[in-house]
Amino acid sequence: MLLLDSSEPAQAGSILFRTRWFKIYAIVETGGKQYKVTSGQVVDVDRMDAYDGDTVELDKVLLIADDDKVTVGKPTVEGAKVTATCQGENRSAKIIVLHYKPKTRYHKKNGHRQTYTRLVINDIVVPGAPAASKPRRRKKAETEEVTEDGA
Repeated sequence: MLLLDSSEPAQAGSILFRTRWFKIYAIVETGGKQYKVTSGQVVDVDRMDAYDGDTVELDKVLLIADDDKVTVGKPTVEGAKVTATCQGENRSAKIIVLHYKPKTRYHKKNGHRQTYTRLVINDIVVPGAPAASKPRRRKKAETEEVTEDGA
């Protein structure tokens, strides 16, 4: 019997590391920036043209890592995409921009708040793997109609 002690740090090759820490992840590019995303993660990206509740597909996938298999794109991974759900737009904290020139009595103070879109990553679609389909509802069992004459 193998006992796993969670108080010890997990080593890269150990069973504890592989079961507790490793998930499939992808590196995607959107808005000129790159983000490392996993399924279920909430990511704040630069403002996108999407409304609250919309499904967004990020198709600029630069890298996909799944267990021991790493796929690096040249420049992107063909057929790979990341699907996400938009949770609306927010604004970041205010950044103060101060211009100052000494000895000339010149100073200018401006503020800036960047607008960003919050995305929840739903799924990472790997090329060549079957697409995960939604579970279908079972149809009700068809009942045979019995007429009075027994036919």
